[in-house]
Amino acid sequence: MRQIDAQGIRRAVAELCIEANCVLPADVAQALERARSSERSDVGCAILDDLLENQAIARSRRLPICQDTGMAVVFAELGQEAQIVGGSFEDAIHTGVAEGYTEGFLRASVVADPLRRGNTGDNTPAVIHLRLVAGDRLKLTLAPKGFGSENMTGLVMLNPTATADAVVDTVVERIRTAGANPCPPVVVGVGLGGTAELALENSKRALLRSIGSAHADPYYAALEARLLAAVNATGVGPGGLGGDNTALAAHIVAAPTHIAGLPCAISLGCHALRHAEKTL
Repeated sequence: MRQIDAQGIRRAVAELCIEANCVLPADVAQALERARSSERSDVGCAILDDLLENQAIARSRRLPICQDTGMAVVFAELGQEAQIVGGSFEDAIHTGVAEGYTEGFLRASVVADPLRRGNTGDNTPAVIHLRLVAGDRLKLTLAPKGFGSENMTGLVMLNPTATADAVVDTVVERIRTAGANPCPPVVVGVGLGGTAELALENSKRALLRSIGSAHADPYYAALEARLLAAVNATGVGPGGLGGDNTALAAHIVAAPTHIAGLPCAISLGCHALRHAEKTL
């Protein structure tokens, strides 16, 4: 059995915190460039120019892309043939986040209690989603989630008889309601099926998929294209000030569900759709 040192996990998480907050993934930057080339609104073009300049400066100077450096969400895939040694797995994650946000001079945005508040001072704790997979490696994906977009998350428990039309209508209504709040152009993540909590998790996982990639199932690939067209037809536009590019992509993760229900969860990733990954 292959051993993975907890201190190596801690350090990897710290580095990922800084990387994710300062370097916009190439696929997101390229999607912004494509949006700029197709945008017909003068205001929309100006906003997209600013977003492109902002991410370029952040990348070159190693500065945060956004002042909201988010709550650290960690997606971990741990091979069942691997053993964590030298400390607790969860402690390593939380300590790594504390180090990364402190060393990177990233804003501490996490409060210790939802009602009594009180800033923890180092952006801990992280939110951890752990899955056991085949193999002996540990894949870590760190996705800082700002709350301009997080507050626009939606969950609708559709009737089991609902059609794809109802899914499109549900997503479009969420986009109209959200308006400028999630800092468009957004990436739309949709979780369909499962239970309520699985649909919500899957909607976030959908945001991690490379922009420009197609769903493996042609049925859902076509539905993604339809969703993207419908969202962009709202005219919310860059910055919520009108235009052709309200969304850069729409991604779906579907899961088996109960005969009596159809959960539909929607997560929005802002224009700074930040995430970074490393395999140990």
